[in-house]
Amino acid sequence: MPTFDRQDNVFVLDLGDGENRFHPDWIASVNAALDEVEKTDGPRALVTAATGKFYSNGLDLEWLSAHADQHQDYVISVHELFARMLSLPVITVAALQGHTFAAGAMFSLAHDFRVMRADRGYWCLPEADINIPFTPGMSALIQSRLAPQTAHEAMLTARRYGGSDAATVGIVDQAVAEDAVRAQAVEMAQAQLSKAGDTLGTIKARMYGSALATLRDTANPLG
Repeated sequence: MPTFDRQDNVFVLDLGDGENRFHPDWIASVNAALDEVEKTDGPRALVTAATGKFYSNGLDLEWLSAHADQHQDYVISVHELFARMLSLPVITVAALQGHTFAAGAMFSLAHDFRVMRADRGYWCLPEADINIPFTPGMSALIQSRLAPQTAHEAMLTARRYGGSDAATVGIVDQAVAEDAVRAQAVEMAQAQLSKAGDTLGTIKARMYGSALATLRDTANPLG
């Protein structure tokens, strides 16, 4: 389960040391951490990271298969988390030390910046290979954060991008050594502490208005 810490004015949310799939309890824990970030006053920023082989492996398909009657509500909760991160009124940086797949990759895109390990681990949208179409909200998020050609390739081919390749096509902002991922993310966040507040939140809300509206469409989240 996620753990929450603070380094001076940078909040660090560790998503866990397993596959960090989007179990409802995991989502609730992440939202509780975001509550803390939002209610804090003054300069601040947020880094999300993880421990071990995975940053996040995406949706909890095992839980979902056992709770098919809750499919729509579950997807709505995932969309809400994406929208919340995308519009959070602080600078956010994802530290991708391990595999970042599917909804985990989308969650990383909802951050303002991303730092990825250069030598091992993949960033991937595998939906075309596992026969699960992107929801309208997911498509909107991905296409709002990636260059058109990169989004096209990532969504249609399920390509696995290593850190250096991900940096080349703009999926991540930097690819660094394994032991530097989290420290570099904190440093990037530290440089933007003063941006936190209502103005930043308004800028994000207007910049990503279309994607946010689609993510928050609870009437037809599955398309």
